[in-house]
Amino acid sequence: MKLVVLCGGLSNEREVSISSGTGVVNALRRRGHQAILVDLFLGVTEPFDDPAELFERPWQESEHRVTEIEPDLEQVKASRIVDTGSLVGAHVLEVCRAADFTFLALHGEEGENGKLQALLDIEGIRYTGCGYLGSAVAMNKYLTKQLLLAAGLDTAEGIVLSRGTQEIGNVGFPCVVKPCSGGSSVGTSIVYDEQAYVAAVQEAFRYEDQVLVERFVKGRELTVGVMGGKAMPAIEIIPRDGFYDYKNKYQSGKTEEICPAPLTAEETERLSRAAEAVARVLCIDVYCRVDFIMDETGRLFCLEANTLPGMTATSLIPQMAAAQGMDYGELCETILMESRKKYRD
Repeated sequence: MKLVVLCGGLSNEREVSISSGTGVVNALRRRGHQAILVDLFLGVTEPFDDPAELFERPWQESEHRVTEIEPDLEQVKASRIVDTGSLVGAHVLEVCRAADFTFLALHGEEGENGKLQALLDIEGIRYTGCGYLGSAVAMNKYLTKQLLLAAGLDTAEGIVLSRGTQEIGNVGFPCVVKPCSGGSSVGTSIVYDEQAYVAAVQEAFRYEDQVLVERFVKGRELTVGVMGGKAMPAIEIIPRDGFYDYKNKYQSGKTEEICPAPLTAEETERLSRAAEAVARVLCIDVYCRVDFIMDETGRLFCLEANTLPGMTATSLIPQMAAAQGMDYGELCETILMESRKKYRD
């Protein structure tokens, strides 16, 4: 198949996305596909007469490592060669239309909030992963929380703040402060007193106009992939220092990740059914990853759902797939296969 792997963009998870996209292209090329990597924001800068010729050009395998800090987006903007006046770079849609399928390796707001998915739908471009509705719903952590509570699923109590407000309401301390629609824990803080709380709110507002404040739930951090409506093996996440922040997620050796998670059969079953239920409630199809905290009593609290989970060398979905006997290339093709079901072909 002729495949565009769409990555990069202009979110704080840009570097993670490029790492994911590079790995996906390498894997799909090894499996015989004509896959090319395209940056959503920077666009296609190499010249062509017909976009179809881009898929015939040779590909040199490479690796993109994620840095310890999030990217300087102003620097990325300045590096753009052709300014299209939008978040979609030059020739991106043209090249995607020439492909058989577009593999979304984007992470962060502009790639996961449903806007791009809606645009691709309008343009008649077929793509991997969740549609625009589930993407939009799951991206907003406060909306996610309200839908889960309405469905009888446990999640920590929380409030949403708009820019210029700092009240903590009934949440109390300790609490977690984070951008309402962000990812990779960028701008996220765990705070234990009012002084730290004020600083954490200010930090979170650097990234978005809405901030979520929720009760801190102490317990084991667990995550479960859902592929085609069925749960994958769970992973327990144990950071070696601090919490599961941007650095601990993407730097090798910073976090212990145990797959399958050391749970009883009953705990595994409850966790799997909860993850599947979250995906249904949030209208997420194809695949996702759902994050939980299991408290000291065994109660499961859903933190969030990720509709385009990471596909880097250290990412969690590839580890879950490996625990099922599925290598990275098979995982990429499984995502393609599940995504094609949306289009009934």
